[in-house]
This record gives sequence, C-alpha cells and structure tokens, in this order.
Amino acid sequence: MPCDTQPFTENQTLTERKKQVKETVDELVKALVRGDVKATVGPQGAIAFGGWQDRKGITDACAYRRIMATGSALAKAKIAQAEQLAGRGVNKKLVGQGHHSHDGGQTWHKGH
Repeated sequence: MPCDTQPFTENQTLTERKKQVKETVDELVKALVRGDVKATVGPQGAIAFGGWQDRKGITDACAYRRIMATGSALAKAKIAQAEQLAGRGVNKKLVGQGHHSHDGGQTWHKGH
C-alpha cells in the first residue's frame, strides 16, 4: 500500500514503516470498535475517521484500504454503519484516487 512505502521519519526502513503502519491501523481498528473513533462517509463517498489522533502520516483512505483488506469484521461493521447513516457507500474509486479528510470529515481533499 502507498502509505507503507514512504518513510514517516528520517532513516526509517521500509520494514520499519510497514510495521508502523500495521500497528497504527491496528490501534485505529481498536478505537473504531470501542467507539472512540467514528467513521464518516462524505458527500462523494470519501471516508474519514473522526477522532483519530495518532495517524503517523497515514491517511484515512489508506487506513480504510488496509481495514477492508485485513481488518476485523467488527471494524468493517462500523464502516458499514457509517455508510448506512450517510445513505451511500464508500466510493472505492474515489478512495483509490486519494480523496480524504484531515479533520474527521469537516472538509474533503484530493491527494495529499
């Protein structure tokens, strides 16, 4: 995934970054399941994780892709609830193009 191929800190190896991304998204999943973080689906189908503080350079879109690929059923259920509340699903094409929010869905951006 793109978020685990670029070092977050100087002198960080690719292996260290991949481990950091996995651990960070695992913590996001726990917070999402506990309800400390809320998934939100934007007007065009972008995803945001409101309340997610310790991102370590990982975008909402990248975290979503990782959760959908390897995450728990409970985390996926929370995302499905957000889709239901929004009345629309996450637009996978849009997420793949880099649309994301840095502020829990208050504003939406394309790219980084």
